[in-house]
Parts: sequence; C-alpha cells; structure tokens
Amino acid sequence: MALTGCAAPKYQEHVCSRGEYPVLQVNGPGGDCVANGGEPPAGYTRYPEGEVPQQVNGKWDVYWSTRTLDEDGNVIDLPDVY
Repeated sequence: MALTGCAAPKYQEHVCSRGEYPVLQVNGPGGDCVANGGEPPAGYTRYPEGEVPQQVNGKWDVYWSTRTLDEDGNVIDLPDVY
C-alpha cells in the first residue's frame, strides 16, 4: 500500500439536512431548519445573504452563536443570560 501523504478530509456536520436551510430566531438565541422553498415560521427570519451557517462550528455558525437579528433586521448581540 502506497502512502500519498494526503490526510483524509475532516468530517463537517451540516447545520441542516439536505433539502433544508437554516433560519434565525428574531431577538433570540434559537435557530431552526426550514424546507427549501418554504418560508421561515413566525418569529424567525433568514440569515443575511453571505452569512448563512452551513457547517456546525463553522465561521458563520460561531459568529451567529453570540448575535441575532432584531425585528428591523439589525444585527444585535445576544444578552449573556442566554
């Protein structure tokens, strides 16, 4: 068996299942997944374009773990109580 020196790709868990996209709770710490083509449920909104978390602990997942959007679409910090 020849070794190529290439490491196996690191597994990255996806935020949502295939056929779904992540949504963010307005004024809160939660998130959910919605079927592609569906609208976010009441109290949830889409992430800003280009800032949608795809992998657990990825850049945008970490970023949004301490922030959310208010009802006007402004990025706000989550209170420490969450």
